[in-house]
Amino acid sequence: MSEAAKHRVLVVDDEPNIVELVSMALVFHGFAVEGAGDGREAIAKAASFKPHLMILDVMLPDMDGFEVARRLGAQRAGIPIIFLSARDSTQDKVRGLSGGGDDYMTKPFSLEELIARVQTVLRRSGQASPESSQLVFGDLELDEESREVRRAGEPIELTPTEYRLLHYLMINPRRVLTRAELLDHVWEYDFGGDSRVLETYISYLRKKIDASGPSMIRTVRGVGYGLQRPKG
Repeated sequence: MSEAAKHRVLVVDDEPNIVELVSMALVFHGFAVEGAGDGREAIAKAASFKPHLMILDVMLPDMDGFEVARRLGAQRAGIPIIFLSARDSTQDKVRGLSGGGDDYMTKPFSLEELIARVQTVLRRSGQASPESSQLVFGDLELDEESREVRRAGEPIELTPTEYRLLHYLMINPRRVLTRAELLDHVWEYDFGGDSRVLETYISYLRKKIDASGPSMIRTVRGVGYGLQRPKG
């Protein structure tokens, strides 16, 4: 966390509760954070706070996020932007990514996934420390750089598919992921509604990560799976 604290993130959204929640999550992961509620404040904060990354809402009261990025112009050179928006059309995503954005997330979103994307964008821009590649949930650790997985300090050998499945669960902890979501994100194509392959790999993963401690993968019948902290 000491290395992450060197990285400053500016969170821009006109909903104070979103600024507060995102800021708290970032601070917990060791980042220095400031917030802004509209485009003009964002431009001013970008000059004074000099963030390493901006999380920028598209729909602001005085100007949209795309216009904020345009007005910052050369001032934001080297400052990656992750756009947040309730707009989920392909046209909006293309506009955001082609207008200076480095990533685009739609609302509602997972805080854990947002943190993972912040770390990924910072690494891609050459600003993040190696420590930022670590995903940690309880005593379970996953290193995105080395692809090493440990629980309670003990190494766990995973196949590529098991690794992808665990990685997606870890960037969405405490969230129940549907079978369709998992099949789409882990295998990247449709199995025609046959979830038996998913159930098989969940079983494989359980045997490996639960060998060093209590069960962490929760099953919600008729819905899907998610990570949970062991009880007791």
